[in-house]
Amino acid sequence: MSARDTICAYADRQESVYRQIALDIHEHPEVSNYEFYACERLSKQLEAEGFSVTTDVAGHRTGFSAVYKSGKPGPVLVFLAEYDALIGLGHGCGHNLFGATSCLAAASLRQVIDGVGGEIRVYGTPGEEGGENGSAKGSFVREGFFSDVDAALCVHPGDRNEASSKNIACAPMDIEFWGKPSHAAVAPEKGINALDALILTYNGINALRQHVTPDVRIHGIITHGGDAPNIVPAYASAKFYFRAAAVPTLEALCKRIENIVEGAALMTGAKGSMKPSQNRVDNMVPTPSFDAVYGKEFEQLSGESIRFSSGCGIGSSDVGNVSQQVPTIQPTICITDKPTPWHTEESKAASKSEKGLASIVLGAKTLALTALDLIDDPDLLRQIKEDHAKQVKDQ
Repeated sequence: MSARDTICAYADRQESVYRQIALDIHEHPEVSNYEFYACERLSKQLEAEGFSVTTDVAGHRTGFSAVYKSGKPGPVLVFLAEYDALIGLGHGCGHNLFGATSCLAAASLRQVIDGVGGEIRVYGTPGEEGGENGSAKGSFVREGFFSDVDAALCVHPGDRNEASSKNIACAPMDIEFWGKPSHAAVAPEKGINALDALILTYNGINALRQHVTPDVRIHGIITHGGDAPNIVPAYASAKFYFRAAAVPTLEALCKRIENIVEGAALMTGAKGSMKPSQNRVDNMVPTPSFDAVYGKEFEQLSGESIRFSSGCGIGSSDVGNVSQQVPTIQPTICITDKPTPWHTEESKAASKSEKGLASIVLGAKTLALTALDLIDDPDLLRQIKEDHAKQVKDQ
């Protein structure tokens, strides 16, 4: 039996196992830094598949690294696994499928890796949706988990079959002010109003919107504005997401907003702070030649073509942090028969539907065969790495 046939046969045999994993994770939705059930479910399965697994990695208690070394020379290929849910909704973005698909892809490729050479890793990366200690891929990059990696692969559930696309960088920030409490009626002159400083900042950011490039997105909420109307607020806070098409634009935007915070502090006498609430999310850098390999395998398996787009999405994902370092694909695989907005009850239902569950084995086969192509053809991998370097330089 050929390596390709071995991969596909194994994925078919294990389909029911990974379907059940996806359903179990769907029934146990967990948000960033609390994905204990999902982390254990996936990591234990990879241990059973012969991987050496380490949990609590890169500063993330619900992250994991699973490694299988063939003992023969070859590239280091990483499958990225996501498994966090959305606050209040559950698995409305299909990450229960995402993690299961990546793990099945790695397990299927493991069946042939001793013969073809190389090393397989699965990185379990918590909190793609953000939240407490969120966007773990940024930590994995910072801690050197990709320093010796040749390429990274994953596929995201969606309402169409589409190649990896550009998206925008995002800096989640906490803005805080500290003032001085006082009785608001009896001795207001002795107080320093932290809420006033925050409102000045909020209005200053709104004024800035007129003077930014079209790719910029700014959205925020006030999370604390005081304790009682008759007490001058001594503390006020807000959470903001600042987004832009590329990191340099985002960094310049954040600097301008830091100036607004400093100005509000000066005007009110309050002490101000703006600091990241989690890892920054970098913009995605697609490598079309890499997606073309995935697209070829997908068409051979499914009879359908994937769509390539030259546009830029307005969302953000920490897969962008990985794509800045190594060639990375994150195409979408269709799990619904109708256009479906994500982060909704409809997408949550699609994430446990028959079509959604069927996407696991199709996505896993496609990813594993794409990885096999890179192992079998060093020239192809070399060209993809050169293309990626150019894309990063020209972004």
